Amino acid sequence: MNCPYCNAIDTKVTDSRPTDNNTIRRRRECSVCGKRFTTYEKVETIPMMVIKKGEVREPYDRAKIEGGVYRACHKRPIPVTSINNMIDKIETQILSREEREIESSEIGEMVMRGLSELDDVAYVRFASVYKEFKDVDTFLREIEKIAKKR
Repeated sequence: MNCPYCNAIDTKVTDSRPTDNNTIRRRRECSVCGKRFTTYEKVETIPMMVIKKGEVREPYDRAKIEGGVYRACHKRPIPVTSINNMIDKIETQILSREEREIESSEIGEMVMRGLSELDDVAYVRFASVYKEFKDVDTFLREIEKIAKKR
């Protein structure tokens, strides 16, 4: 690691600790000029690709899951921490897979399972968009499924 101040190659690590998001924070000191600086190391991974309808592939984007979940949970009495924990759990399942591709339908099913445990109304809201409900009967069938679980 080159010193950002004098560009010397000889630096030493004085402190190393893990941070969140699988990153390691290293405090370094230049052996030439004596100045200290911080670096962050992260394991380089192959990006997860999402296979959309029509076989189109795009990089995985957590923000898309967050957007759908937050819209479904809008004006519901659900703590933000519970929502974020659910999204974290789904993201961990997605990123810990050995395959580097996942169908968008699989992600949708994970989100629906998570929402069904979190809030029935949020689940139905998400399902109505995800499953593209066409009429009231489809809504009623989904609500009957929830009622049978109780």
